[in-house]
Amino acid sequence: MKNMTKLLSDQEVIQKVLDRISDNTTDLGEQVWRESVDNYRSEKRFAKELDLFKRLPIVFCPSASLEENGSYVARDVAGVPLLAVRGQDGIVRTFHNSCRHRGMILAEGSGKVSKFICRYHAWAYGLDGSLLNVSGKEGFPDLDLNSHGLVEVQTEEKCGLVFVTQLKAISQGALDDLPELFSADQKVFDYSTFVDEANWKILLETAMEGYHIKALHNKTFYPYGFDNLNIVETLGMNSRIVFPFRRIEKLRKIKKQDWKTDGMLTYVIQIYPNARLSILSNHYQLVIMEPISVSASRWHVYRLTPPNKEISAQDLERSKKDAAFVKDTGVEEDREAACSIQRGLMGDANTHFTFGRFEKAIVHFHRQLTAHINAL
Repeated sequence: MKNMTKLLSDQEVIQKVLDRISDNTTDLGEQVWRESVDNYRSEKRFAKELDLFKRLPIVFCPSASLEENGSYVARDVAGVPLLAVRGQDGIVRTFHNSCRHRGMILAEGSGKVSKFICRYHAWAYGLDGSLLNVSGKEGFPDLDLNSHGLVEVQTEEKCGLVFVTQLKAISQGALDDLPELFSADQKVFDYSTFVDEANWKILLETAMEGYHIKALHNKTFYPYGFDNLNIVETLGMNSRIVFPFRRIEKLRKIKKQDWKTDGMLTYVIQIYPNARLSILSNHYQLVIMEPISVSASRWHVYRLTPPNKEISAQDLERSKKDAAFVKDTGVEEDREAACSIQRGLMGDANTHFTFGRFEKAIVHFHRQLTAHINAL
């Protein structure tokens, strides 16, 4: 994968995990971080975060969800309705999802079209955003079609993801150091979206450390994995966290050159600021955490088939089973924990949250976010 020289190889990761098991240790951060609880409940801070989301490249969707020309995805980013579509030239463009006549939303969800037609007055737009037709155009004698196309937003397709930047960027964010993440043959086999009553940062933090595995996932993930045993690497503003399975110890009996990570561990890549990719045994899971309010967040969850493999019906069933296992062995418990933390914010029990050296990736995340907020 591109820039993967900055990361440990699979064999190096496995060796480090085995060493950690033998030593009964885990990767440690260099500092303890104290994050004010007001940063999770302040409307002023939340407004700054939304502003920041407009000034950073934000993961909009996986490229695989825009597989064919005419494929589109519509969703809000920082409260702004956007519409991404792959044009007839194969290029992905993103526009403000708003008709240039009276501002109505042009598309919802996802699908495939040859053009966008407003449901209000039937103004029509091409996949390149150009205004193609105005119904009853005699009623608009001086209208310049060329200046009434959809308003475009900066879009970059990189690493198998579509990124959007709405305003002048203050940073390249995740892009500078992000490795290639997907292969061209991967397919989206499931998408879901739902809302949790919790701040977006709290929800993301649940997957940035393994310190909670035994306590929170005692009957779900813990029987298969380890408590507080992780390998944590940083890639610019991003991070990669390794969650090993107990079965990885079987590799001690196998020659190192034959070691493979399949079924032995999960890679979780935090894509700054609000997305994460989990590379699992039989599928990939991309989560985009979209802030709705200071206390509510919308999940966008894409599940994709594994890379570099012809997918049979049996393989697809295995991917779906793997996805269900992940959902049932931890995600629901993480969501419940995050919502519980949000409820706790209603009181004044804490002035700050303390993230210790076991929570290296969370500290890394907050350092980047604080620096960017301060730069606004």
